[in-house]
Amino acid sequence: MKKILVLCTGNSCRSQIAEGYLRHFAGDKAEVYSAGIETHGVNPKAIEIMKRDGIDISRHTSNNIDEYMDTSFDYVITVCDNAKESCPYFPTNAVKFHYNFPDPAKAKGTEEEVMEQFREVREMIRKYAQNFVNENLKR
Repeated sequence: MKKILVLCTGNSCRSQIAEGYLRHFAGDKAEVYSAGIETHGVNPKAIEIMKRDGIDISRHTSNNIDEYMDTSFDYVITVCDNAKESCPYFPTNAVKFHYNFPDPAKAKGTEEEVMEQFREVREMIRKYAQNFVNENLKR
């Protein structure tokens, strides 16, 4: 079984959404983890926007990359430029992937406008995760 780590700055939005979708699409083909170079807690709006798509991430935790230093990953996916550039040396032979998704936590406007930005980022991550699984986790 493959092991996937998704990295972001605070492990609160983008990496949590990606973890949720990767788990959903990978099923029993992979163990999926997420972490940040900091921990900010799981964003309630990320939980809500995933719930609207039928995926429950309410039990996810915000983890620091240091917790996984002794874990051997097959894939490491960074989902923001800051994590890619600021991540401390991470000893791994994992294949690395990177995609800089917009940060929905920085969205401004009415509640409806903010949730629309969360939805847009969620859809981008959903498509990325589905393509990732289809291309990298073939049996």
